[in-house]
Amino acid sequence: MDIFSIFSLFGGLAFFLYGMTIMSEGLEKMAGSRLEGFLRSMTSSKFKGLLLGIGVTAIIQSSSAVTVMLVGLVNSGIMNLTQSISVIMGTNIGTTVTAWILSLMGIEGSNFLTQLFKPESFSPLIALAGIFLFAFTKSSKKKNLGSVFLGFALLMTGMTMMSASMKPLAEVPEFKNILTAFSNPILGILAGIVITAVIQSSSASVGILQSVSLTGTLTFGAAIPIIMGQNIGTCITALIASIGTNKNAKRVTAVHISFNVIGTLFLCSLFYLLNAFLHFEFVENTIGVAGIAIVHSTFNIVTTALLFPFQKQLEKLAKFLVKDKSGKPTHYELLDERLLNTPSIAVAESMNVAKKMAAMTQKGIIDAINAIENFDLKTAADVRENEIEIDHYEDTIGTFLVRVSGASISGAEKREATELLHCIGDFERISDHSLNLIEVAEEIHAKSLQFSPEARKELDVMQNAVIEILGTTFSAFVNSDAELAKQVEPIEQVVDRLKIELKDRHIRRLQEGRCTIELGFVFSDIINNFERVADHCSNIAIYIIQVDDKYAQPHEYMNSVRNSQNPEFVAKYEEYSKKYSLPVT
Repeated sequence: MDIFSIFSLFGGLAFFLYGMTIMSEGLEKMAGSRLEGFLRSMTSSKFKGLLLGIGVTAIIQSSSAVTVMLVGLVNSGIMNLTQSISVIMGTNIGTTVTAWILSLMGIEGSNFLTQLFKPESFSPLIALAGIFLFAFTKSSKKKNLGSVFLGFALLMTGMTMMSASMKPLAEVPEFKNILTAFSNPILGILAGIVITAVIQSSSASVGILQSVSLTGTLTFGAAIPIIMGQNIGTCITALIASIGTNKNAKRVTAVHISFNVIGTLFLCSLFYLLNAFLHFEFVENTIGVAGIAIVHSTFNIVTTALLFPFQKQLEKLAKFLVKDKSGKPTHYELLDERLLNTPSIAVAESMNVAKKMAAMTQKGIIDAINAIENFDLKTAADVRENEIEIDHYEDTIGTFLVRVSGASISGAEKREATELLHCIGDFERISDHSLNLIEVAEEIHAKSLQFSPEARKELDVMQNAVIEILGTTFSAFVNSDAELAKQVEPIEQVVDRLKIELKDRHIRRLQEGRCTIELGFVFSDIINNFERVADHCSNIAIYIIQVDDKYAQPHEYMNSVRNSQNPEFVAKYEEYSKKYSLPVT
């Protein structure tokens, strides 16, 4: 083995790791926000969580990525520790899929069909298909599929290069002696831990082991402890990710490490104890790429089957290892930056946090509206506190979305992130108006001001229209309902008309001496804030429609819906005009 073989070995490893990264990103984009839906649906049962852990890991081809994702979700309070345990177990099984894909390297035979299934034969064809889809198609889905193909081809090319560079080692006695030394379970487990911890990917370390097996010098006895150690070494990524997180997020990592260490110690002890009495003949036999895949899968499936009933005990162990010394409730971040490692999850969770912001905004504005007539100090304090919290939500979500937009996400997700940025800005502006209204309510209460029955009835009409437009807007936002969002603009136009009419009536009352200037200013402040709230609801509705229809442009949409020839808009406008007609004076 010369220096060029070493170059080829490390070059192959680079192709392998880069190919896995590209393939994982492409698969993740194809799955999109559905990954987030899968993770949220796991709460119904532990068995379902196990299956979802297997499925999500198989989709994005990285148990480390899923575990880091779990750390972020628990740190954000989106999931709890109990929900994450069965998923962690599932990731250990799901990660074995890569080893089975790589086992294609071991296919032997000279006929056409056998040759076709060898990676060196089909990888160029997959790469060609990948570059065609990626470079010559406009559909984001096809481009993502092209990325998957390119990543897979690079991964297989890297595997082929590593295998070719290691073939000369089969004739080196020292290399055989090194592999024999790994038959010692302690050395083998340590080697597996170190290699996996360095490259931070159990799939990649298993791939390296499979390429070594192609030299024909690796035995079952040497491979088994290394594979066991690889399952412990993969925990290093989650361990690093848990730095700076809350107690429960650290406990996710503790469960991951405990699960793999306990499984390794138990199965290793059991295997070598049985071998001492039964003397398994296969231990001295050479192992191939398929054999490694079998051992890898068997170890993880058996470990999961043994420890699956003991999830409560694993949780208790994690709480023992990571104690909450302060005794205070765990603090959750709104959005954990670790979710940025999985951008599709990050976009989906940004939307979920924005929905909480929307609910807080709706409550704040309605509380402020009700306080105009029924003022109390607690409501005023709650509205002010709510507005401060909403400002925090806007800052957090906005900063997070800017970072997500700079990541590798699909076109649809990038559009959703952009429109969501606009929406949270309008939510914050609506919240500002709740603060304005509560200040008006305080002034009315402090000065014991009383509107005339006529003015009060007029305000009630406009107030009810504003409450309806708020409800319609927030329902459309929470449910991503573009059809419901289209009902917002007709109400907004009715609110605009009501503002003009109320101002005209107010001026007449002033001229006739039936209203004081002081009450006039208060009245004007209320209807101005009502009208501005409706304007922001209109903005949010347009953004919802734009997400649903990527070709919708704000000006084009507004022109089309406000067109007197638009029967749908006209019908809705007339409906709301009748519903919110002012009393005859």
